[in-house]
Amino acid sequence: MDQFTPFLSATLNVFESHKQMTERAIAQVSDEGLRTALHEHTNSITVIMKHVAGNLISRWTDFLTTDGEKRDRNRDKEFVDTFATREELLAYWEQGWTTLFDSLKSLTPEDLEKTVYIRGDAHTVPLAIQRSLGHTCYHVGQIIQVARIQAGDEWNTLTIPRGQSEQFNKERWGEGKPGK
Repeated sequence: MDQFTPFLSATLNVFESHKQMTERAIAQVSDEGLRTALHEHTNSITVIMKHVAGNLISRWTDFLTTDGEKRDRNRDKEFVDTFATREELLAYWEQGWTTLFDSLKSLTPEDLEKTVYIRGDAHTVPLAIQRSLGHTCYHVGQIIQVARIQAGDEWNTLTIPRGQSEQFNKERWGEGKPGK
């Protein structure tokens, strides 16, 4: 049975969902809010997005043939806000995601058997994919949490609003959930 297609499809779906959720969250934040850290020892949304994009570019450029930590990557500079505008940030963000999606979509079933390297450590291709997914989702959660705080009372929830699960379930399934 072909296990590659459902694995790749599910992986792309989760990455795409998290990218979209991030973009819906930051759309609710002012330009100033994007650049404001909640504490001196935390990162602003802009900095976290810059780091995610930099990581995706490094990991997914020449994914199968070069170490995921590219020699020209300056990870420390990812934690310094250098963007003049929201548009510059979003262009870099998009570059990271395009690099990821293009690379994932180019993989073949045979590629799952290969070994890739990240900082000199060997990873199976599925492990490298899951590592990237975990890293990205971790930071997406940070971005959304900070966006929620920055947006304050103007926040529009990205999922089922608090206290509305029962209504959602009724709208989805009628009076009872499946399996009852």
